[in-house]
Amino acid sequence: MKCKLLFICLFFTHMGIGQTAIVKLSGSIFGAQTDTLFVSQMYDNNRVKDFDTIIMDKAGKFSADLILPREDYYLLRLENTNIHLVCRNQSDIKIYGDGKKLNDFCNILNSDESASMNTFVKEIERFQLKNDSAIAAVKKDPSQSESINQYMQKEYYAFQNKLKVFVGSNSNSAALVVALSAINLDQDPKTYASIIQQLNKSFPNSLTVQKYTENFEKIMLEKEKNKPLGIGKLAPDFEELMLDRKTALKLSDLRGKVVLIDFWASWCGPCRRENPNVVKTYNRYKEKGFTIMSVSLDKDLAKWEAAIEADQLSWPNHVSDLGGWQSKVSRLYQVGSVPFTVLIDAEGKIIKTNLRGSALESELEKIFK
Repeated sequence: MKCKLLFICLFFTHMGIGQTAIVKLSGSIFGAQTDTLFVSQMYDNNRVKDFDTIIMDKAGKFSADLILPREDYYLLRLENTNIHLVCRNQSDIKIYGDGKKLNDFCNILNSDESASMNTFVKEIERFQLKNDSAIAAVKKDPSQSESINQYMQKEYYAFQNKLKVFVGSNSNSAALVVALSAINLDQDPKTYASIIQQLNKSFPNSLTVQKYTENFEKIMLEKEKNKPLGIGKLAPDFEELMLDRKTALKLSDLRGKVVLIDFWASWCGPCRRENPNVVKTYNRYKEKGFTIMSVSLDKDLAKWEAAIEADQLSWPNHVSDLGGWQSKVSRLYQVGSVPFTVLIDAEGKIIKTNLRGSALESELEKIFK
């Protein structure tokens, strides 16, 4: 996964007359600290736009006939809790829950899509909490990094399995929009494209879907135009300073060896969790003509050096301009997330990109058989 926060961001654009959606929301939410519900959407910069308010009675019951700008994704907000809703024209959605624990106890009727969305949003939030806790624990006690990384690697694969089940069980459902926030477009463009296609079939009038589609097409077009990493192409050469901040190393200096260019950073949880696999692969093939050139997106020299030592990255080829995401090499290779890898042959030509774990092992087995 990317080393970024996972969240649902629903896009909003002003609507014209004649495209409204009539939606009824009713139900009861007991134990809330307030009697006010907000029907909202979120801009792509995380600013909330409220369309209507609903007042609950003393027992928490409510009923409202709403005229919304159009069919789309909306939020029913109670204090700091959001309920994600798929609002189609003539929807009659019923919501029942505990106002004190609405994230855990909320039942949505007459909208299976909304119910599925909220269930998977909880899965995303649970995994993100574990990921954040793991990063904090490694920072607090680096000696525990290996065991924590192993634990989180299992959690990551478990989450990926849940993601696959969710996508498979919600075929052509508007609920699939939440999966887009959990998929790395760089690593799995086919699944991302498939979901975009399904959403355009299931919810074509949604501005959220239209916005996701426009952004996806724009990104893919730009990638195609500027793709420097096609298989068989010569990997762009670069020169960067090593750990001692005196010695410069060129990628072409390693010509004659199979090289894994590994973009990573000390602050990147997924990178650190992948490092034991990288170390294992290096140790297995280093005598056969394989090496690694690690390109760090760190800004802090001390933290970069400490992470190399803690993760036992014993190969000598560590470089960085300490420019973070503005690193010259990362921009040259159009790195959008880390970890990111490029495997090149002894002549400097690209074999494959974004190989990790068993996929990298399998590719090297074919090369060195």
